[in-house]
Amino acid sequence: MSQAFVNSKIQSEKLVVFIKPTCPYCRWTQELLSQLPFKQGLLEFVDITANGDTTEIQDYLQQLTGARTVPWVFIGKECIGGCTDLVNIHERGELLTRIKQIGALQ
Repeated sequence: MSQAFVNSKIQSEKLVVFIKPTCPYCRWTQELLSQLPFKQGLLEFVDITANGDTTEIQDYLQQLTGARTVPWVFIGKECIGGCTDLVNIHERGELLTRIKQIGALQ
């Protein structure tokens, strides 16, 4: 169930972030990404605590990414890591290019 849920969210033309609402790194990630001009519906924040399968979702995301901590940021089908990784590629000027490559920016 959790595997199908996660897989349904990760799509090639979309940026998706798996979060916990109480996590400060998740909030920073949301703030940074919310400032960018995404096309309608191509930026999604998924609260992994919302449906009661938090542990199973974290277990599966750990299998996919090698990391257990939130947030998990997927640009298309590629996990780029968490908040620090997102900030690093943004500071290097690569974030907009990566998002443009999947067609998610206006």
